[in-house]
Amino acid sequence: MATASDSKYKRTNTNGMQHQPLDVAIVGGGLVGSLLALHLGKKGHEVNLYEYREDIRTAELVIGRSINLALSARGRRALAEVGLEDALLNHGIPMSGRMLHDVNGKCKIVPYDANTNQCIYSVGRKHLNEVLLNAAEKYPNIHLHFNHKLVSANLDEGNLSMVDPVTKDVKSARADLIVGCDGAYSAVRKEIVKRPRYDFSQTYIEHGYLELCIPPTAGGEFAMPHNYLHIWPRGQFMMIALPNQDRTWTVTLFMPFKQFHSITDQGLLLDFFRQHFPDAIELIGRERLVKDFFKTKAQPLVMIKCRPYHIGAKALIIGDAAHAMVPFYGQGMNAGFEDCSVLTELFNQYGTDLTRILPEFSEKRWEDAHAICDLAMYNYIEMRDLVTKRSYLLRKKLDELLFWMMPNTWVPLYNSVSFSHMRYSKCIANRAWQDKILTRVLYGASIASVAAIGGLCYRHVTMGHLERLSTSILSTLQLLKPKASV
Repeated sequence: MATASDSKYKRTNTNGMQHQPLDVAIVGGGLVGSLLALHLGKKGHEVNLYEYREDIRTAELVIGRSINLALSARGRRALAEVGLEDALLNHGIPMSGRMLHDVNGKCKIVPYDANTNQCIYSVGRKHLNEVLLNAAEKYPNIHLHFNHKLVSANLDEGNLSMVDPVTKDVKSARADLIVGCDGAYSAVRKEIVKRPRYDFSQTYIEHGYLELCIPPTAGGEFAMPHNYLHIWPRGQFMMIALPNQDRTWTVTLFMPFKQFHSITDQGLLLDFFRQHFPDAIELIGRERLVKDFFKTKAQPLVMIKCRPYHIGAKALIIGDAAHAMVPFYGQGMNAGFEDCSVLTELFNQYGTDLTRILPEFSEKRWEDAHAICDLAMYNYIEMRDLVTKRSYLLRKKLDELLFWMMPNTWVPLYNSVSFSHMRYSKCIANRAWQDKILTRVLYGASIASVAAIGGLCYRHVTMGHLERLSTSILSTLQLLKPKASV
């Protein structure tokens, strides 16, 4: 890993040009904020990282979302750029595909990439945050400030006003650049939204989530095969499980709030699980299931879209502050980490010229961010419903075959999102192109088949027989017809 001694802290260097380092204030010390601090600190900038909570490394209980994280190619590259990829991969648990559980307890494996066996990694949110903060602390030009809650900011002047949530002491700071990495309910974005003609949308879906846990076996081993993302798809709702280092499983139940609200006592809960997730009762344990389900309320899921991501040459938002998404594509963290890579590339290109860096970041990222937000919403439908359908499995097999035959031309949607650095918007365009090609080919094949069979059978069957035969062929081919693109 790069260390503090690798950087020149008095001046930064870009393409042979020397620049005075910037004073950067990063609001939010979570995953994206702490990684950005490393990216900018490594370039020699003076970085102050402000986090409203106490230090996660010493806190007994971390309050907030704890949905497991799936680390894939985009996040790995951003970590590699600060020398931390190997450390996180050694900690993470590789998952090579989905393991689907039906209502009878039978399982089916659907690989992510049957050709090259690429995988995603289950990593712990708290562990990853601790690794990033520990690495940042080694740089003398990165300063960590906990219990600093942003209450107001003058984004044109670069002034911040913060309060200590415990002591209520008010503190102020000034920076050349303010970067909001403070999540879906960003205080920095609240200041930006006040500006005229600013595009912003916030969407809550009707489904919420609640976390449960599968403990290790009596022998201390994983209760299920651990190199898979386990899914219990049930049409309008689903349950997933990701493996942890301590051999537990973080289980997340996603379903409509009205369904959560209908389960009001132990009997109704157990009846619900016996009907939809019978194998999970034994895995979780009856008493633990009841305890964990009623311990907390189902939490909401929100999607944020906005643009632009900057104000003048003084302020910027990235990560969930700019593009919070539902968790169903496992790209929330990866997209935020990719923001760090894109921003670093612009610093490499333009030095410290924020009048060029910030507008270009906004222009480069907003379309991709909107695209992955839409893909994440679509993937919920795929995970809870489509993965069990024959048409989905046939299409996946066809994609795998074409990808094997033409790896540089035909890249399946999931592969392009999770295992490449293709722009998210390009991933959608690529899928639309594939759908168009397949539609033409399949309909062309159906017409040719009908014509050929008609010619062979003309003298041996009645017109009614021929019509029924052609209808049967078209129905079969319709199974392979791609679904509408997202």
